[in-house]
Amino acid sequence: MIGEEHKVAGDWFRLHFVENPGMAFGMQLGGSFGKILLSVFRIIAAAFGVYYIIKIVRAKEHNGYVVCVALILAGAVGNIIDSMFYGLIFDQGTTLDMATGRYIDYYGVAEYSSQGYAGFLHGCVVDMFYFPVLQGKFPSWFPIWGGEPFEFFRPVFNFADASISFGVGAILVFQKKFFKPKKEETITEPIAEA
Repeated sequence: MIGEEHKVAGDWFRLHFVENPGMAFGMQLGGSFGKILLSVFRIIAAAFGVYYIIKIVRAKEHNGYVVCVALILAGAVGNIIDSMFYGLIFDQGTTLDMATGRYIDYYGVAEYSSQGYAGFLHGCVVDMFYFPVLQGKFPSWFPIWGGEPFEFFRPVFNFADASISFGVGAILVFQKKFFKPKKEETITEPIAEA
């Protein structure tokens, strides 16, 4: 846990400051090279996303589908901007130790700094929404995790993550509506008279 946590609605909705150095759910690609690789991949994926939106708008695809793809792209671009600039203008929080390639937590809310804590494309993405809706322990008879604590919904996320998740979820839910088969024009030939 980094920084403060503020309860918004009971115990199930909290604002919780977390600096995520990697991708979804805090997964990482190992050190400085992995961070650059991830950032370059995100930028290429976003460029493809712009191309794809232009393509589906020109093809007059379902408006709902276009909106969903735009939500996914907006979320991706938001996380890219965070990763590009956050480390340049803030300090504290999390920093990359260039010698070991590991992130070090300072356990404080980031503050504006003219120095920053990381270079271009090496910054973290800030996550803040936390919904620990259900907490408890797995029963002792439960395989693998028996007796261990569990929490639903554990991930901490941001607006960009929510935008991506909503866009993908809506595409899955409404796929029959978005991807109706196009009506093919049938060409009938006149019957030859004998």
